[in-house]
Amino acid sequence: MAKKNQTLGEFIIENQSEFKYSSGELSRLINSIRLAAKVVNHEVNKAGLVDIIGAAGETNIQGEDQQKLDVYANDKFIQTLTNRNIVCGIGSEENDDFIAINSSDENNQNKYVVLMDPLDGSSNIDVNVSVGTIFSVYRRITPVGTPVTIDDFLQEGNQQVAAGYVIYGTSTMLVYSTGHGVNGFTLNPAIGTFYLSHPNMKFPETGNIYSINEGNYAHFPQGVKNYIKYCQEEKEDRPYTSRYIGSLVSDFHRNLIKGGIYIYPQTSKAPNGKLRLLYECNPMAYLAEQANGLATNGFQRIMDIKPTELHQRVPIFCGSRKMVEKANEFMKNSQEK
Repeated sequence: MAKKNQTLGEFIIENQSEFKYSSGELSRLINSIRLAAKVVNHEVNKAGLVDIIGAAGETNIQGEDQQKLDVYANDKFIQTLTNRNIVCGIGSEENDDFIAINSSDENNQNKYVVLMDPLDGSSNIDVNVSVGTIFSVYRRITPVGTPVTIDDFLQEGNQQVAAGYVIYGTSTMLVYSTGHGVNGFTLNPAIGTFYLSHPNMKFPETGNIYSINEGNYAHFPQGVKNYIKYCQEEKEDRPYTSRYIGSLVSDFHRNLIKGGIYIYPQTSKAPNGKLRLLYECNPMAYLAEQANGLATNGFQRIMDIKPTELHQRVPIFCGSRKMVEKANEFMKNSQEK
């Protein structure tokens, strides 16, 4: 039973038996993410004091300018997961290809791969807005003892065994699930320990916040335009409040606590959407469903989409169940006309 003020370490040990592969590997993996998150948090919090903000002068596989903290966070998470000899492969939004990890154990018995967005919302670093780390864990499908292949990473989201995010904000929180609900842990910076602060987190069934970049309105599909008009009508419990930070972790976290919907649809400029299926949409969809919410691409469950490439993009509608269902209804109706 989750108890407030329990440390993350205590929580992991107490709940290890709930995980169907109870070898302790997943627990060690979550502990590694916790350690890397603390290191990155330390750097994020002094970003205004040292030369860590601004562009690194490189672009990633997405064609996006890499920030210095993007590179730093990516390196720290890869280094921590590799050094602790827990995973057999890592996929990162910042890397062109996946990383196969050769275990020091000759038989390479590690069973998990991690996919991650090491610093989501990094374009906001320079202006002191909350950023985050998103991670997703799968059991490998190729034989244990052999090098990982692309197939280990291109699994449907419904095969995830754990997912979560770290939000570096006014307080630093680690929120994750291993398939038994969603729990949030807040870092006490004085002693460097995460404590359970938000047990059994759930999306309210509906809410009054919609989160979308309305600056792209002219490029939205008609179904999304119709839904936005619906949100703005003065009827019943509407109009809804528009809240958009531009950092997926931050927008998702607020809506999880207060109730709302996050939308990043396809546009005429980005016909497949902008967010990455493997590094952003699948882990957030897993958390949403574990927290009594929904996540779709406007028509189909996100976690049922079969990935075809590492950096595949998809539209996403994610959040409170009734709000996502209503948005999907508008998308379907606009296609039928």
